[in-house]
Parts: sequence; C-alpha cells; structure tokens
Amino acid sequence: MGATLTELADKAERASVNYARVNDIPRDGDWFLMKIQEEAGELLAEHLRATGRGRTGGKTPGEIRTDLENEAADLLGQLLCYCRHHDIDLEAAIERKWFVHLEPAR
Repeated sequence: MGATLTELADKAERASVNYARVNDIPRDGDWFLMKIQEEAGELLAEHLRATGRGRTGGKTPGEIRTDLENEAADLLGQLLCYCRHHDIDLEAAIERKWFVHLEPAR
C-alpha cells in the first residue's frame, strides 16, 4: 500500500463523510469518539472469535480472519477521522510518544 497516515486520513475522511451523508448521521466530536469505542468492541468480539473464545456463527476460519481484519481497519479509520476532527497531528504524536523509544536507553 505505502500510503502515509495523512493520505489514509484523507481517504478515511471522505469515506466517513459519505457514510454519514447516506445514513443521515451528524458527525461531531462525541460521535467520533463513540465510534472508536464501538469499533474497539467489535474488534474485541472478532478477536475472541478468532482465538477460539467466541462463537463462530458458522463462519470459516478465513471468514473470521477477514472479519478481524475489517474491524481493525474500522478502528484505524475511525481513529484517523477522530484525529483529523480534533486537529491532532498523529504522525508527530507517534514520533514524539513512540519512536523516541527506538534509541537504546542510556
């Protein structure tokens, strides 16, 4: 894929706008955060299913894996939209919060 976070955020925003328009959903700061929570719960459910701790619902292992991947994508997409809505520079934040640990401790 090779897209930057900004490019992914641009696409996620367009998809979110279209989804909200079709479903007549007002997108505000609370909605973005609630959608993150919803998608995290759905990812958890698929994780439990994929790890044998949830009902399969008659789905094949391949279908379960696809559902897990789709929920991970939903969560990331919602997080990207949340960050954009709240003017959070996610790339800078990751650099500051995570990548500082790439260097060995002194």
